[in-house]
Amino acid sequence: MLTQRSLRTLWPIVCALLALTVALAQPLLAEDAFSPGAVWLDSQGVAINAHGAGFLYHEGKYYWYGEFKTTGRGGNVANVGFSCYSSRDLYHWKNEGIALRVSDDPSSDIVKGSVLERPKVLYNSRTRQYVMWFHLELKGQGYRAARVGVAVSRRPTGPFLYLRSFRPDGEMSHDMTLFEDENGKAYLLTASEENQTMHLSELSDDYLSTSGHWKRIFIGEALEAPSILRFEGKYYFVGSHCTGWAPNPASAAVADSIWGPWKPLGNPSVGPNADRTFLAQGTYLLPVHGQPGAFIFAADRWNPENPIDGRYVWLPVEFTPDGLVIRWRDRWQLRDFASLQNSASQTVWPATK
Repeated sequence: MLTQRSLRTLWPIVCALLALTVALAQPLLAEDAFSPGAVWLDSQGVAINAHGAGFLYHEGKYYWYGEFKTTGRGGNVANVGFSCYSSRDLYHWKNEGIALRVSDDPSSDIVKGSVLERPKVLYNSRTRQYVMWFHLELKGQGYRAARVGVAVSRRPTGPFLYLRSFRPDGEMSHDMTLFEDENGKAYLLTASEENQTMHLSELSDDYLSTSGHWKRIFIGEALEAPSILRFEGKYYFVGSHCTGWAPNPASAAVADSIWGPWKPLGNPSVGPNADRTFLAQGTYLLPVHGQPGAFIFAADRWNPENPIDGRYVWLPVEFTPDGLVIRWRDRWQLRDFASLQNSASQTVWPATK
């Protein structure tokens, strides 16, 4: 029989066990580490829903923009819009809501049921506007419209005001990305000509259109999902081949000028499923603020049968004398960048096909 004294002794233990039980019942929030392919929870314990991502670092915060997916195959079109999350450390993300919402107006380019993909956002210091570009397909037209959409906001989290859609420089545009160079010049890189050739277009000074200066690159190579970075005076490109939702080998290239010529580097992936880019497709090469030479390859594991359950694969980029390497890691942290240089120098570069 428990006495009053024994109850007083046991009470702290009971409280501790109750606290542990409650803690285990709660969703696990993000650790200070990346676990590629795992469910990634936001600060409220809800799975992050921001696919085909673009990123912006501004005034001490990172912003993650992506496609807000829904359940079932119907979630492959835009039913909600583009979401936005914010973070100060890249590990823990706060849901900032819907940055650009689909329209209920049947005559709108961004009506519910249209295709809105791969949002990318830049801050224009001249106009003090946040400018979003994205791939847009008109509702019910498959991928024939092949346009970009442009929207603007005075706040990084939105709401963004949709302005218009068009074919940049009069040419088709499917998968795309934006890149802002060190001199403030910005560029659109997009899969064009039925995905057979990439087009590189300089943006206007306000980032709302193209300037008219553009060039065909990676001619006839059938690449999509482009991303680009600049490091130590060289430009690096990572894209994928065109196999629909199915993963395939990534394709990398390097150049001294963004306009080329581009030297092919083959598939930079190293590790399990490297021949299918770790079962993922790239979306962005993310610079880590305050760590020169630190870039993250951000990719999606698409799930077309249930798009909301698509996963994110983030891996560190390693630079080698021959180019770059993206090596599989089950778990990693930002501090690992300090040790990457030595390991990368010992890597045997994959053969260029």
